[in-house]
Amino acid sequence: MAKKRILVVGSSNTDLIIKLNRIPRPGETIIGGKFASAPGGKGANQAVAAARAGGAVTLIARVGCDDMGKKAVAGFAGDGINVNYVLWDRANPSGVALIFVGQDGENSIAVASGANEQLSPTDVKRAAKAFRGARVLVLQLETPLGTVRTAAELAARAGVKVLLNPAPARKLPDTLLKQVDVLTPNEGEAEMLTGIKVRDPNAAARAARALLARGVENVIITMGSRGAFVAGRGVRQMIPAYQVKAVDTTAGGDVFNGALAVALAEGRSLLEAARFATAAAAISVTRLGAQTSAPTRREINKLIDSSPKRCDRPWCE
Repeated sequence: MAKKRILVVGSSNTDLIIKLNRIPRPGETIIGGKFASAPGGKGANQAVAAARAGGAVTLIARVGCDDMGKKAVAGFAGDGINVNYVLWDRANPSGVALIFVGQDGENSIAVASGANEQLSPTDVKRAAKAFRGARVLVLQLETPLGTVRTAAELAARAGVKVLLNPAPARKLPDTLLKQVDVLTPNEGEAEMLTGIKVRDPNAAARAARALLARGVENVIITMGSRGAFVAGRGVRQMIPAYQVKAVDTTAGGDVFNGALAVALAEGRSLLEAARFATAAAAISVTRLGAQTSAPTRREINKLIDSSPKRCDRPWCE
């Protein structure tokens, strides 16, 4: 099967990671952590995840003219990603994320956006040719909102499905949500958008219903080790997570979104795509780092094929 074209508009960072027994409290210093550096940024993570899951990926992003930017672009090219629309910013450094990872796999992240903040609507418009022939556009919120809206508008005109991962969490206008084919918030992001605390599948169903009412076509609320709640036309279903030992959850959501985009581009149903993405995310959290944790398509299929048949159940509201 020919690879389907995925377009990603988003951020690129370098992750500076310290693995600790636990995440430090405010004002506290913890000695003895292990340090690692890895490529990251939500847009770049999702692009790499989509490429490894079997998509033909093009990335629109900005990086600084520094060693981190050069290394990031070389990594994208190594994964087969089209980097013709990755722009070099001479005035701003590449984005950087400082990440603490606890022994339980949970993390705390601070980001210096750098060149990511300069990715503009004009940059996206100049890359309009990249929208032609794409099946799915993947967006996140680590670049300016105006840029995200412009990309969604161009996708709508070109007949490209829009997948928006609303992270980091922020309020969004209905005008944008009405252009979204699939919205993929986690529990906290769903609460930010709806005011509903998503603590269980019942609450996820209520939050999904509220988002659908605002004009989103489909909603998938990712719920970590519990799985994902899928809601769309005629669909309300909880997809259970694969039970794995988490090492680092940093890019679990990004890998989910990258794999989801590929499955949707291939014409799989929303539920089938969510199951594929859930398997990809399960593999990623067993590995340290963001892009370094993204599995190949073969690895994803192997987990699916080797696992007992799982019981996904429709949800009655």
